[in-house]
Amino acid sequence: MKLEINSNSWNYRDGTLYCEDVPLDLIGREVGTPVYVYSYQHLVDRFNEAKNAWGERESLVCFSLKSNSSLGVAAALIDEGAGVDVVSGGELFRALKAGASPDTIVYAGVGKTSSEIAEALRAGILFFTVESIPELHRINEIAEEMGEIAPVALRVTPDVDPQTHKYITTGKAENKFGLDPEASLDFYRLCRDLDGIDPVGIQMHIGSQILLTEPYREGAERLIAMLGRLKEEGLELKYLDIGGGMGVSYQEEDPPAIGDYARTVAPLLQGLRLKIIMEPGRFITANAGVLLTQVVYLKKKEKKNFIIIDAAMNDIIRPVLYQAYHQIVPITPRENKDITADIVGPICETGDLLGASRQIPEPVADDYLAIMSAGAYGYVMSSNYNSRPRPAEVMVKGDQYRVIRKRETYIDLIRGEQLPDFREEL
Repeated sequence: MKLEINSNSWNYRDGTLYCEDVPLDLIGREVGTPVYVYSYQHLVDRFNEAKNAWGERESLVCFSLKSNSSLGVAAALIDEGAGVDVVSGGELFRALKAGASPDTIVYAGVGKTSSEIAEALRAGILFFTVESIPELHRINEIAEEMGEIAPVALRVTPDVDPQTHKYITTGKAENKFGLDPEASLDFYRLCRDLDGIDPVGIQMHIGSQILLTEPYREGAERLIAMLGRLKEEGLELKYLDIGGGMGVSYQEEDPPAIGDYARTVAPLLQGLRLKIIMEPGRFITANAGVLLTQVVYLKKKEKKNFIIIDAAMNDIIRPVLYQAYHQIVPITPRENKDITADIVGPICETGDLLGASRQIPEPVADDYLAIMSAGAYGYVMSSNYNSRPRPAEVMVKGDQYRVIRKRETYIDLIRGEQLPDFREEL
């Protein structure tokens, strides 16, 4: 079996897979499984690649918290100078708890509630990414009631095809996000008539796991054309936000370097005095993390082999939701012959399939496996389905590791629940 690890933070030494300088089987024995393990060095290296991508041009990298909202992960990036892209009141709360400066937070999302808008205004965020005219009016009303001026940037849907999975395409005309370019001009005209609004920027986010630079060039061209028309009407903005979505390697993909995305857009900015904002998430976190799991049983049927592990679709839903591929490798490969098997969890669903027809050295019960490239959209999309406690999270830095989120317990599963008062009357 050829083992291809997609990050320098993960490497085999003397037959054992390490995260930085910590053997993963040590974490398995001391913390238990399933457990998410993150490389600190990978996180900060990828963030700094993004931060340096624009050279001398003024820029801000706002880490997309929806990709991985762990306080430990966010804090590591904020300490390096990251801003934060949030999409809910809960994410805003997390960003502030992790140490983000409010004036480096941008707030997206199509359905911000009144309470969430008020929370963000009180915090003093950099700007709201507004997605509709009704939302603009709602923000204006709340800002006026609070005696505040709300900074806003419109999310424009440039109708660009990012050539990615249909569930993570967000920049086409038929998607629910943003406004089309013509309606966007009316949006900015309306801003001038609203006393609680300060239009400061323009934004696009065309999708996720994008492996081409051309969609960014096309989208930026359309936004910059709009900026020219707005300038003719006397409105000059401060920020051009090109969103995130930069792709990573899960299997055999060959994504551009993040500097290539920047170099595609940079020539279009000549003569424009705009601060560039980008919102990478997966690019920073995906290959920074693995889901460490343990083999429970090896089950052989007439037509198929199954490796049953203690991680499941409730822990990492990407394989069933997106038909996503995650490399799965043994922590300490045995000398056994390779077998072909489905790698499945214990959830009572046929869809609880983490890897289909994988060729792997035949394991035995209690062997550790690593589900690679699990740092983005892993724990954040986990659930308690089948009343399974969610896993722990660990951060590795050099030869040390720390538990940054404790494993849930059965008590955590029922926290906040109570039996109805009328039960005794039945």
